Order: sequence, then C-alpha cells, then structure tokens
Amino acid sequence: MIPRVHKQGNRTIGLLSYLYGPGTHEEHIDPHLVASFDGAAPDPGRDAAATLKDLQLLLDQPVQALEKELRPDKHVWHCSVRAAPVDRILSDQEWGEIARRVVAATGIDDGDGAGCRWAAVRHADDHVHIIATLAREDGHMPNHHRSGKRAQAECRLIEAEYGLTAVNAGDGTAAKRPTSAERHKAERQRRTQTPREELRESVRRAVAGAATEQEFFDRLAAAGLLVRTRTAPSGDLLGYTVALPGDRNGQGEPVFYSGSKLAPDLSLPRIRERLAPETKEPLAAGWGEGDTVRSGPTSPASARRAATSPAWDAALLLDDQGDDGAAAAQLSATGELLDALAKTSAASTRDELRQAARAFERASRSHIRAQHAQARALRKAAREIVYAGPSLGRGEDGAATAMVLSTLLFVVVAAVRWHAQHQHAQQAAAARQAANHLRAAYRTTAHAPLTELRHRGRRLPRTTRARYETNVHTVLPDLAETVLAEGGWDALAATLNDAARAGSDPASLLREAADQRELHSADSVSDVLVWRIRRLADLPVHGPQTTAASVPAATTRTARPVSPGNHRRTGRTSH
Repeated sequence: MIPRVHKQGNRTIGLLSYLYGPGTHEEHIDPHLVASFDGAAPDPGRDAAATLKDLQLLLDQPVQALEKELRPDKHVWHCSVRAAPVDRILSDQEWGEIARRVVAATGIDDGDGAGCRWAAVRHADDHVHIIATLAREDGHMPNHHRSGKRAQAECRLIEAEYGLTAVNAGDGTAAKRPTSAERHKAERQRRTQTPREELRESVRRAVAGAATEQEFFDRLAAAGLLVRTRTAPSGDLLGYTVALPGDRNGQGEPVFYSGSKLAPDLSLPRIRERLAPETKEPLAAGWGEGDTVRSGPTSPASARRAATSPAWDAALLLDDQGDDGAAAAQLSATGELLDALAKTSAASTRDELRQAARAFERASRSHIRAQHAQARALRKAAREIVYAGPSLGRGEDGAATAMVLSTLLFVVVAAVRWHAQHQHAQQAAAARQAANHLRAAYRTTAHAPLTELRHRGRRLPRTTRARYETNVHTVLPDLAETVLAEGGWDALAATLNDAARAGSDPASLLREAADQRELHSADSVSDVLVWRIRRLADLPVHGPQTTAASVPAATTRTARPVSPGNHRRTGRTSH
C-alpha cells in the first residue's frame, strides 16, 4: 500500500472538482465519500442535493474563521493511498477506516476532537484520496511535519493487518517518480518512457566511466540532449540541466531538468565525486597516469574480459561486510558497468541488460557515503567498454560478454546480501530484480559459446576425459558427482583441455577457481568453473588453433598462485 502526500494547494474547490470529476482520461468511476472528519459531510457523489460548494465551505470553515493574516497561504493538504494491483478489492468501509488511520498518523486529525476537517473520496477500486484543510477547530495549525513518512509507517501496519502486499520501506534515496501529468503527456506522445525517465537513463550512461567533467558533457551532447550550464560570477561551473529536443511545454520551450531532479546522485557535485582526479597527485589503484584521457583502442571482447577482474573484486568486497564506504562505491560503479554494457550490448541481450541497469540503479544508492576512489578500477572498466564500442554478441564478443555477466551475477547477488544486512529493503529488492534480468541475458549470451565448448568436450578421447574426471574428483570431492552429471561437464572438460594445451596445469587452475568462492548454490557448477578458469588462464573460447585432441599428462606451466582475497568464501551465491 503506497501513500503519497501531494504538494499543498490553495483551492479546495479545485481539488474537489478533480476528485469528483471524470478524470483526465475518464478513469474516475462513481466518485463518493467513504469517510470524513465527522462522518456526516455532504457527499456530492451520492446525494443529489449536495454540491461541491457545500463540501468546500464545510472543509474551509476553520480556515475562514482565522484572521486573514493568520491563514496559511496553501491550506489544502492532499494524500492518495493506493493498494497493489494484486491486492483484493477493499470495501468502502475498509477504505474509510484506512483513511481515518492515515489522518490520525499524519497529525491531520489526532482524535482530540479539535483536529483538521477532512474527507476521503473514492473514485476507483484500488485507491482513495484524502483532502484536508490545514487549520484545526481550535484555531491552531496541525503538526503534520514529515506526514509522508508517518503515512508510510502506518501503511506498513495496515498491510500486515489487512493481509495486503507488503511494500518495502523507503529511505529517501530513490529517484523522483514521474508526475501524473508527465505520464499522461508521455501517453499522448506515445512514448514508452516519460522524458524524466529517458533523461535519467541518458545521463547515467553519460556518467558511466567518464573521467572528467568535459568528457561527461561531451557525452551528453553526443547523446543528442540539450544541455544548459549554470556558472558563478567567477566562471566556476555550478550545475547543469538537460532536456530532450522534442519535449516542449505549452509555450513551445524545451522542458529542462536538473541532474538532482533526475536522481539524487546525478547532481553535478555528486558526479564530481566519482570523476578521476585531474591533478598530478598519485591516483588510486586501478586508475593509472593518463587515465583522465581515453586509453588506447581495444576490442569489445578484450574490454569485457578486463572488466571481470575488478567486478570479481567488487563481489569479494561486498561479501566481506567490512568498509561500508568502499562497498557503496563498488555498488555505484557496478551500476556504471551495467549502464556501459547496456549501451554497447548486442540486440539479443539489449533489452534485458537495459532492464537490469534500470533495476540496479535503485540498488546503487543509499545513505552510506561512497568512497569513490575505492572503485576506480571498476569505473575504468566501464569506460573501456564504452570506448571499445558495440559488441556483436557472437564469437569471442559473446563469450567475453557471458564471462562478465557470469561475474556480475555474483556481484549483484552479493549486493542483495549487503543491502539486506543494512536493512535497505528497496535496494535489496531492486538488486534481486536486476539479477533476474542478468540471468536471462547471461543464458542468451552463453548459449552459443557453451554449445561450442560442449561439442569440443564430447570429442575428446576417452583417456583425456578420464584424466580430467580424476582432477575433478581430487579437487572437488564433495561436488564431483554433481559436476560430472551436469550438461556443462563437456564444456568444462574442453576448458581444462584448452588450459593444458596452453601450458597450464588443469588441476591447479581447477583448484584456484574452486577456492575463489563456494559453489554449492550455483545453478550450474560446471558453467561457473568454465568462466572462472577461462578468466584465470585468459583462454579464448575457440581454444588453441592446433588440432591435437589430447595433451601430455605433465605440463610445463602451472597456474598462477592464488592471490590474497581469492581464498575460499563461505557466503552462498545463487547463480
């Protein structure tokens, strides 16, 4: 159940006319009162003798009784309360009781017999509107400070008592939702998103991996947005606003939004916190000298492969539940990496990755202040992906994308746990939603490269496969039967064979991959091991170009040692 306290107004009759009217799209059906301050207010919807003016005069009477100079400029308080689409249809009596509880919780009518006058109007099955005038019967002003928060808290109780859908509590860090006027305008213009939502995504993509303010503003211009900047008399840049070229107001002028109106973390000061330092001071790990300008060209596949290491580090840091500021920075940078991938994704995964990025946008913000210097490597990876250009989604591009998506799944699931640990209910729910979209994108992307690997694995000689089966039994005694029974075992055998032919020790690589994190909760243990080993050994999906099907039992090169922090983790991860 979602309550929304709207902006205060100064015309009671105007709001009543809307509530009892047909609505902007004829959506108001049978408007009528379900409750009022005294239970006997005139109802223009059900009583033919009652008028809107009668109800307005009754509600406004305490305001009009005040001396003119004591009357509040905006005395009309308005709150809508909406049930979830899947909830049962509540009766008028139930909505009336809900309205009484909301006005009591918000301080509009605290039950002392001298509260504000109010009325609750229902014109749809799923919600009710409460209108009140902000002058108590005793001539004092009501204490309705933070009425929105108080209404939210009461609605959490109402949900539990009425058996309604439980809504996650907010913390004030969510992006502002489009207004009803913005939504209706988008419908008229046949837009799939409101301009506010479209601008928010465009600005977030422009931020993704940007190293300097100039680079950020250049990206905004390249995206086709109209950009205005605000400067101080000294010439220092203070802020910016953006608009869509085709979005105009009634006067034919572009409708501009400031970054802070799009999302709390898109204001210029908050964006500056993310940018790489432009001084000659030593830069944070993962962001080298010269990284304030674009690095050399790279391919989409290599950019995605390079992103897996900092993404993996982010997952480990989130699971450590240690430095909250560093963890918040990794979450923010993960959002940038998702934006970069969505911007450059192949058509086959574009929609799922864009939805994953949209969902994770909510999970990337909290009240914990991010120490952005701790996430330079991940931001740099996002930047390289942007400049590497679009992925074809096949061949090594597809394999590298599957590899980074497999790693990002661990990051996002770790984000779910981190937010849950900090009681960030909305952020945890958003991360879960992002994980669902990532899984769908991963399955689409991984299908072709894993199919190729499985085909190669099935063609290996029996003695070669037997040797790798022995490796699995030795390294993973508890999971060996599971791995060998999975459809992905053939792909893992091919991967171990590729590693051996490249000069690495398959058993050592398998042990290092297994020690990085627990595997029991993975949807496919063999798939996870395939991508871990291919990342550790930097193996292309197509493998060495030689035609030998088997390799010597002994190899000349061993896997690199396990790095600190790559020890076995015990947190559970659903992949």
